[in-house]
Amino acid sequence: MSEQLHLAPPPIWQSLAEVESAARACLQCGLCQTRKNVVFSSGNPQAKLMIIAEAPGRNEDELGVPFVGRSGKLFDKILEAGRIDREKEIYLCNVVKCRPPNNRLPLKEEIQACEKYLNAQLELVRPALILLAGATAVEAVLHVKDPISRIRGTWFDWQFGAKVMPVFHPTYLLRNDSKEVGSPKWLMWKDIQEVRRQLDLLN
Repeated sequence: MSEQLHLAPPPIWQSLAEVESAARACLQCGLCQTRKNVVFSSGNPQAKLMIIAEAPGRNEDELGVPFVGRSGKLFDKILEAGRIDREKEIYLCNVVKCRPPNNRLPLKEEIQACEKYLNAQLELVRPALILLAGATAVEAVLHVKDPISRIRGTWFDWQFGAKVMPVFHPTYLLRNDSKEVGSPKWLMWKDIQEVRRQLDLLN
């Protein structure tokens, strides 16, 4: 499936360190009033795989690191099942860099306030493969509102030759614990196997 999309104008920043510094000082939406930490990224900036999730939760806000709570532990198991090294083979970030109160979904204006930071991360990392975890990430990057259940596991052709795949968010998988054939967890396992296959082809 081909979907040609365009990022915002090139970033004004020359490095991820500059982007992170700007994000940490950001006061452009109300989330700055309730955050403990800006959650910018983790992993390898030279990775060929970038995973974009929705927003930090309570544990992420406390530690300043993406995916470290219950969903993060499940995420680690998913990566382990796909033989994907979280530290070496992934650059991980969120659409929104600050935690929305009570872990609610980010508001449109909050996503727009953070858009320049995400676009800069995409431009500077330039991954070959991008996973979008959850509907907020899909809408922010692909600008579509199709249900994850319909488009998950599908590669979209994207900017700078990258391929983008929507996948279930680990939080959703925590609520749907079955591993039966056709269940969300089973589908996620299939998707992560496909990602491993694509990484092997790149290598």
